Amino acid sequence: MEFIILLIAIGIVILWVILKYNSLITLKNQVTNGWKQIDVQLKRRHDLIPNLVNTVKGYMEFEQDTLRQVIEARNAAVSAKGIADAAAKEGELTGVLNRLFALMENYPNLKANENVKQLQEELTSTENKVSFARQFYNDIATKFNIAQQTFPGNIIANMFKFTAAELFQIERPEEREVPTVNLSLKK
Repeated sequence: MEFIILLIAIGIVILWVILKYNSLITLKNQVTNGWKQIDVQLKRRHDLIPNLVNTVKGYMEFEQDTLRQVIEARNAAVSAKGIADAAAKEGELTGVLNRLFALMENYPNLKANENVKQLQEELTSTENKVSFARQFYNDIATKFNIAQQTFPGNIIANMFKFTAAELFQIERPEEREVPTVNLSLKK
């Protein structure tokens, strides 16, 4: 009888380890999927940027330095390795794109160009999709990290050498600043 109780107890422990391990694997795969979703949107963004630069190049003769910076930032973002590096380089690319969009406001013919409007809309839509994908990724990565760090999941995570997932976060201090909004009509 004692032997049967011991076998049942061992069976319950083994079943618990299997279930906990499988839940960690499920979360790990969801984290990987979340990163792949970001990657898909970033590729779309990276593909749109050269088209935008080529379209505006003729209009913005005096802004070649800005266009060069956009392409350099895009190339750096494409070559990013890992989540932290991608977050930093994508932040730089966003800053350069914002400067480009601000400069484009000074060119009425450019603002009226349908190709430029369409590319700007596609980039804006893609930026929104990237933001949502990052939010999803951070949510699932946090869930995965919590599952690894809380008892008794931490025992299984340590046993099978699971590592915490990196989170996307703001890298540049200026991105944390509250934007200034001036609605006065005075210049």
